[in-house]
Amino acid sequence: MKPTGRTALLVALHLSALYPLAHAIWDYHTGGLSANPIEDITRRTGHAAIVLLTASLAATPARRLTGWSFFVRLRRPLGLYSFFYASIHLMIFIGLDFGFDWELIWLESPKKRFIVAGLAAYVILLSLALTSPKYMVGRLGAAWRKLHRMVYPASIFAAAHFVWLVKGDKTRPLIYAAVIGVLLLVRLFPWTARSRGS
Repeated sequence: MKPTGRTALLVALHLSALYPLAHAIWDYHTGGLSANPIEDITRRTGHAAIVLLTASLAATPARRLTGWSFFVRLRRPLGLYSFFYASIHLMIFIGLDFGFDWELIWLESPKKRFIVAGLAAYVILLSLALTSPKYMVGRLGAAWRKLHRMVYPASIFAAAHFVWLVKGDKTRPLIYAAVIGVLLLVRLFPWTARSRGS
């Protein structure tokens, strides 16, 4: 891919990733949120997080299909944006839904499997975000690559969180779960093939 194409792709990535936040802020100031604004913002930030996480998983398959190694460089910003929205999503849950009542959170969270799955996904994303700087790659060595493969269970937990959270029509979360499943199979297949050949 030519440098101009790379620059355009990066600009498009950042603009697309920031659009959900800008749209939510705009709707907040113009009265465009739903009758339940907290639920609306929670839903929007959660949706943005899983979309960007799914996009980060698609970077490697995109590189294989196109031959453009530049796609691999998109994984890090996509993953960080996903973590950013997941953090907002979590802060709304802790601060606005529970009013920072840690005792209530501790008592209620284990009773709801979608909360457990969401927290598991977030803890993994947090560890990946903290070790994402380039200097951490050299510092952790081979352990860095193993750690960042934890994005796979994080995506599974995120999909489960979405499926279990939604009541009623689960078509949308099931579509995301299916897409994530396919992307994981595509990414894991080469390892499986090598192990069979060894």
